Amino acid sequence: MRLALLLLVATSCAREERIFKEPVKLGGQTVSADTLNNGRVAYLQNCRACHGDNGDGKGPAALAMRPPPRNFTQGSFKFAGVLDQKLPRDEDLVRIVRQGLHGTGMLGWEVPDQKLLEIIQYIKTLSPKWQEDDAVGVAVTIAPDPWKEAKREEAVARGKVLYHGFAQCLGCHPGYATKQEIYDAGKATLGSGTTDFRDHMYLPEIKDSEYGVKILPPDFLFNELRSVNRDTELPDLYRILVAGVTGAAMPAWNPMTLPNKEADIWALAYYVRSLTLLKGTPGAEELHQKLASQNDFVPPPEAAQ
Repeated sequence: MRLALLLLVATSCAREERIFKEPVKLGGQTVSADTLNNGRVAYLQNCRACHGDNGDGKGPAALAMRPPPRNFTQGSFKFAGVLDQKLPRDEDLVRIVRQGLHGTGMLGWEVPDQKLLEIIQYIKTLSPKWQEDDAVGVAVTIAPDPWKEAKREEAVARGKVLYHGFAQCLGCHPGYATKQEIYDAGKATLGSGTTDFRDHMYLPEIKDSEYGVKILPPDFLFNELRSVNRDTELPDLYRILVAGVTGAAMPAWNPMTLPNKEADIWALAYYVRSLTLLKGTPGAEELHQKLASQNDFVPPPEAAQ
């Protein structure tokens, strides 16, 4: 009992150090001390179990979580949805909290609006990055969809070629095409087809991250996509492709670098969605069987030139 009381007192003292007496400029806006103190209380009530007293991702529930909770002291957010992989706007953090991150311990939270905004401001005090003048990024602008449902199959076909050719997504994510199809995709979009295939290219490749843990890119026929919702899947995918995944191996794709610009971002989104729709269906097993039983790849004569 005495030990528990001492721990409680020590914890309370540590928390007293986070009381704010003056406004703080965070993310380009001045936030009042009252807002930050209210946010601190709401954070401790709603977030500390996973993210920890100090926001370092080491809360009492964190040990049981894979992937681990976000370490707010790093000032890095995977699914910010902004350009240049900068810090998210308040609207982006609201989206993440409200929707959650599928396949993780971060569920969607129905915190009252005012409390949520106060929590967001308090979280910004946990990393010095928020004090930089240009810390917050510009939101990804989602261009009009040129394909729409009428051209869905054409978009999926184009996305498949880009995925396995120009964008080389199968360097991290699994490939979903035969070696001949991958060669042809490279030939069509890069001018030359690859004959050097990575080992286990039909599985994701584990990658380093800035979060202190290894990251396994999603297999679109198996995994839940963290920040993608079924009713907004295509625009969510578009946003992630253009913004990238901060701190991970997923780069940000500037539409201007693709042959057909925004249309190709949409085509990649359509193709990835077509794979997620196969998940758990006989079609997914048929694709796996097709790839497992393909003939040995023989490079065309022009590949040696």
